[in-house]
Amino acid sequence: MTTPMLIIDDDPSFNAILVRTLERRGYPACGALDAQAALDKAREIAPGRVVLDLNLNGASGLALIPQLLDIVPDCRIVVLTGYASIATAVDAVKLGAIQYLAKPVEIEAILSAFDEDANPDFDLPISDEPLSVDRLEWEHIQRVLNENDGNISATARALKMHRRTLQRKLSKRPVKS
Repeated sequence: MTTPMLIIDDDPSFNAILVRTLERRGYPACGALDAQAALDKAREIAPGRVVLDLNLNGASGLALIPQLLDIVPDCRIVVLTGYASIATAVDAVKLGAIQYLAKPVEIEAILSAFDEDANPDFDLPISDEPLSVDRLEWEHIQRVLNENDGNISATARALKMHRRTLQRKLSKRPVKS
């Protein structure tokens, strides 16, 4: 692999560790902490592979997928998130991501996600039991948040919810089932 891999994550520690780990394994990599830096870096290096965090300082990383693909149409994008939801996984793939992984994730899982021969495995558990009301609420919030391009205020208005209440709900980890 000659082109560097671009890591887009707003957590400076996670970003630096992932870049360093990839480089130690022989994969050239560089990091970006926000959307604008990511787009600038993509124009500069034309990455073949991108690891993209779903939540970038409260903004949706999904909005970056089409912009990155406009800059480098053949780049392969893997979305990482600490808040996995079926709605955002589907949206990520529709926008052009090749994989969607829930944090914490091993470096091997990230690297295998880029394997062109691998079938996408969205790493989301599928259960025979119906989703709980709390989980359904989480999924609905994620869908509306994505429809509003990660804008918290617009999402709160659409959900007829106070912005602080929405922020509190988003700060919690999603309910498993």
